[in-house]
Amino acid sequence: MRRRVVITGLGCVTPIGSTIDSFWDSLTAGRSGAGPLTVFDASRYPVRIAAEVKNWTLADLGVDPTPWTNAPRQTRFALGSALSATAAAGLPSSRIDPVRFGVYLGCGEAFADFPSFMQSLAEASSEGQAEASRFLQSALRVFDPQAEPEYEPNSPAGHLAALLGAHGPNINCIAACVSSAQAVGQAARMIRRGEVDLMLAGGAHSTIHPFGLTGFHRLSTLSTRNDAPQQANRPFDRDRDGFVIGEGGAAFVLEELDHARSRGAEIWAEVTGYGSAQDAYRITDTHPEGRGTVAAIQRALNDAQLNAESIDYINAHGTGTELNDRIETIAFKKALGDHAWRVPISSTKSMLGHATTACAAIELAVCVLAIRHGAIPPTINLDNPDPDCDLDYVPHTARERNCRHILSDSVGFGGQNAALVVSRFDESSPSTVGTTRAA
Repeated sequence: MRRRVVITGLGCVTPIGSTIDSFWDSLTAGRSGAGPLTVFDASRYPVRIAAEVKNWTLADLGVDPTPWTNAPRQTRFALGSALSATAAAGLPSSRIDPVRFGVYLGCGEAFADFPSFMQSLAEASSEGQAEASRFLQSALRVFDPQAEPEYEPNSPAGHLAALLGAHGPNINCIAACVSSAQAVGQAARMIRRGEVDLMLAGGAHSTIHPFGLTGFHRLSTLSTRNDAPQQANRPFDRDRDGFVIGEGGAAFVLEELDHARSRGAEIWAEVTGYGSAQDAYRITDTHPEGRGTVAAIQRALNDAQLNAESIDYINAHGTGTELNDRIETIAFKKALGDHAWRVPISSTKSMLGHATTACAAIELAVCVLAIRHGAIPPTINLDNPDPDCDLDYVPHTARERNCRHILSDSVGFGGQNAALVVSRFDESSPSTVGTTRAA
């Protein structure tokens, strides 16, 4: 019998709430976190909206924010979500062997976000090559080269290991928008294999800076509805024109079941399945038939020892771009067969924006809370469904549903695909009961 992996703690920092209760209340109310971009002056940019984390600091958790003032936003989001998760799990604890406690995150590129540096970037991007020399001189005045290690993607995981006394494996995954899904999936596998007993897993990111905004806009992936930011992210809608950049983080304490029982830990849910696959097609385009998504979903179902009909809800990648939504719909039909038309599916990016490497972790948090509360959040702004996106995408209004098994789907640049299955914990069952493997 394989070792079971349960979730004993959860924390998040998001544009629509940075406590579990406020996050869930916003999700079920269909509340958008998008608004005018304020992190830097974007007044001369073609895109001037984002889903920002506002009115939150580490002080909200009783942590002195002063040492972290100049840390990248993703570091602060990683710390906030992880400290909330470990507090919920009752960690640190004398029952923990630090050598068998590790960290596995999905964090991406980080950039200095000192206001003066951000303003220099904005001015240089707007005014062109003639300003390059002035820009570089300004940037050097505000950027401390000794702070460079803080901007490495693995820095948040290192900070957390030191804060939590986690002496086990310490890993960061960079795989575009599936990074934190792969972090959770691989962390769960490490526990199953007996390498560790406990892992802090999840992800954090922010691309709300001139480089991120300019890059995504040049790729034609961002909505330009600057005058209606809360209506801008429109997954599966006929009138969608791209996503809104988001940010934030989510973290989970993953624990081997008997280890969790020995501590008397509360069990929120169980990670039962994980699958990963590559399109092997193009760097920025998903395969037209969604072959990587199909393979990842089928592998996750097989790993969970479930058939398609066992899935009660799907949290879609659902970016609101023309290609993603249409191809993801095709992939659901191929992976799930007739059940694709019966299972409710929603995109919470419609409220959260797209948090890049952190999005999968935040969306897995949605799935865990959906199991916990017996409800699924909606896809907001789905006013005119695209005829090519003809599945049940739960428009506008949250829906009561008693979910036992939930699938979270993630797709990323580079052809990356990952899927996770999270299940309601059943004390009497070795992972799953009365189910068959997917074909």
